[in-house]
Amino acid sequence: MTETNDSGRVRGGGGRRRKPAAKRRKAPILIAGAAVVLVLGGAGLGYAYLKLDGNIQGVDINAQLGAERPENVDNGSMDILVLGSDSRSGDNAAYGKDEGGARSDTAMVVHVYEGHKKASVVSIPRDTLVDRPACTDGQGGTAAGERRAMFNTAYEVGGPACAVKTVEAMSGIRMDHYIEVDFTGFRKLIDELGGVEITTTQAIKDDKSHLDLAPGTHTLDGEQSLGLVRTRKSVGDGSDLGRIQLQQAFMKAFIDQVKDVGVFTNPAKLLDLADAATKAITPDSELDSVQELMGFAKGLSGIGAQNVHMITLPVEYDPRDPNRVVPLEAESRQVWTALKGDLPIPASATKDAATGKADGVVK
Repeated sequence: MTETNDSGRVRGGGGRRRKPAAKRRKAPILIAGAAVVLVLGGAGLGYAYLKLDGNIQGVDINAQLGAERPENVDNGSMDILVLGSDSRSGDNAAYGKDEGGARSDTAMVVHVYEGHKKASVVSIPRDTLVDRPACTDGQGGTAAGERRAMFNTAYEVGGPACAVKTVEAMSGIRMDHYIEVDFTGFRKLIDELGGVEITTTQAIKDDKSHLDLAPGTHTLDGEQSLGLVRTRKSVGDGSDLGRIQLQQAFMKAFIDQVKDVGVFTNPAKLLDLADAATKAITPDSELDSVQELMGFAKGLSGIGAQNVHMITLPVEYDPRDPNRVVPLEAESRQVWTALKGDLPIPASATKDAATGKADGVVK
């Protein structure tokens, strides 16, 4: 679910502290994150806490980033970086060759408004050219900053903490939480859910993602869902911007359906889903237990698909390299300024942005 800048550098400035929540990996990121929120929001997991806790491995973002971050200001909102990497290690090897360090193939900033009844989601294209700040490299060393670096290289050179630092430098907003999801976990989660129903308005046949769908309504299993959110070349203008549009449509379908499958009245089904969900994610260290995830999930349980506004960071194709995109400076600033102020993103922010031309392919 993603792409990524040169001209859109909006740095520093007043982030804020939101009231804290109760105390790997390509396109599926936010979808699996949403699944964790909804699945763990159910009741009656008590006896399974120990089993599920053993599935969760957190990463201490705060310790790695230190104090040089946007200001924490308490206004009741919350910002979460939901990230996926394109690592092909382990079970993910079935989806291609691992050619070195993993990169963040999907990135979304999820802004939950005060009251936690609605949210805005900003997808950051992976090929966006950004000014990447210097980061710790996770090995005790430092990765140098770089101008006009692809956004997804931040994860490659410095892991989750560098991805968070790069987003905070772009936006001026402090991320309260980080959630990472992987290919295999996403696929298993959708299968446990029983699939997701979507409608395609045109045929999708993509050799890279191995997806072949006729126009019409389909219930996608995990492998097909993964194929859909990885599809790129066969829709719209063939760019990652088009893939983001598919991903956002799929995610809305997922959020709409997950509450309607009866899992919260079926303890065994709920446990299976929670087991798959907790295996699918790597959260920050403030969400690395079932108790913490439950508090977080319950705080978001009132948000439905109709209350989620999804956009792609306003970008244009890079004049120097049409395979890359750069943020539209003024429009990107509108987006981040709105979220800093806990305000809706104005429609004018995305009016002139490149789109990928795949809107409406999936409903």
